[in-house]
Amino acid sequence: MSTSDLVDVSNADSIIEGSDAEQLGRVDVPKTAQPLRVYWLYLIPLVILHLMALLAFVPWFFSWSGLVVAILGHFVFGMLGITVGYHRLLTHRGFTCPKWLEHTFALFGICNLQDSPARWVAIHRMHHQHSDHQPDPHTPMASLLWSHMGWVLYHNRDHDSLTSFERYARDLLKDPFYLKLERRGLWVKIFWLHAAIITGLGGLFGLATVGPSGAIQMAASWLVWGVFVRTIVVLHGTWSVNSIGHVFGYKNYKTRDDSRNNWFVALISHGEGWHNNHHAQPRAAHHGHRWFEFDMSWWVIRVLETVGLAKDVVRAKKLPMIHD
Repeated sequence: MSTSDLVDVSNADSIIEGSDAEQLGRVDVPKTAQPLRVYWLYLIPLVILHLMALLAFVPWFFSWSGLVVAILGHFVFGMLGITVGYHRLLTHRGFTCPKWLEHTFALFGICNLQDSPARWVAIHRMHHQHSDHQPDPHTPMASLLWSHMGWVLYHNRDHDSLTSFERYARDLLKDPFYLKLERRGLWVKIFWLHAAIITGLGGLFGLATVGPSGAIQMAASWLVWGVFVRTIVVLHGTWSVNSIGHVFGYKNYKTRDDSRNNWFVALISHGEGWHNNHHAQPRAAHHGHRWFEFDMSWWVIRVLETVGLAKDVVRAKKLPMIHD
């Protein structure tokens, strides 16, 4: 399967004629996830991460600089890493950019603890090929909770098989950079390295602004807010696209799934919430198709294009809308 074929797999929902969304109904979880077996390797870190994020309710861990770091991190790691990098660039090839920039976006994506680039891309391409049907890894037709985060917490044989990687992410794994990230959990180590760097920078900031007495408190604040809280917010923003984005909202186009546009999801995921638009034209780097559908990630890509860092940018085509 060539790179273009792999992109076609991830763009499988682009056919809007003959939609079978009306026939969608409740289904069981994917057969490759049955019988249900807890994926402890994912469950334990996610539980710990959520518990650590709760420290944000302890006043000692709060600082305005920590809050600023969390907000900036949501844009840098969440938007550039996941929305622009993992999704629109690596999965759908909605644009191209220099390899150094592509790899930088991939590293930013890793800092959200959402899996390695190749595994994330493979799973998302599976989703587009089988969207809202039983083989869909996170179909909401099984349950809303399953589509949000249940699918992450249970083993799915498709997600770790060499056959699936070969079929869905071969184009990435031809690059030694992505192949190396798969070995010995290197991508997880990168996540904790970035956490250590942010914590260290917080300590230095506290040392410079408050003195030795405030260095530890500032380092802890940046760790809790800039890493734990921010990572949780980005995780649930991404998961909300899979769950809320297929259950609640409106449609601009007929697609063969039940994808929807949801303003709240678009707000917390930098434009990914215009999900019905995306499923109608998966490869398009532009997700907001109506004047009020603000898509910040698209404007970032436009800026990159203007300065010559993004090329071959795929724009949304004019298609008949349901309400036209």
